[in-house]
Amino acid sequence: MELCHTYGMPHSQFMGAGDGRWTALDRAKALAWLAYTRAVCSGCGTRADEWRPELGGDRFAYVSDATVCPGCELLEMEREQVPDGPQGRGVKIGLRPRREQ
Repeated sequence: MELCHTYGMPHSQFMGAGDGRWTALDRAKALAWLAYTRAVCSGCGTRADEWRPELGGDRFAYVSDATVCPGCELLEMEREQVPDGPQGRGVKIGLRPRREQ
């Protein structure tokens, strides 16, 4: 469904069965997918229902796992170099391949 959303195509066409027109089932699938993705926490990637036992979830279904992204680490180090106050306003920090310098 994510690809269907990205390309704006009905699921039936993606599956090779449709002619490109949105059916009622295609619309229902798209709306269900949208509701599902909107329920995902942007911070941790889980949904509230996954934690609630009364809804079939498990309060202890997940354990934390720390990873380090070298790119994010580099961005944070560079961000620390931006001065506070007016001099640091509007500074955008990104990554680009070294060969583009």
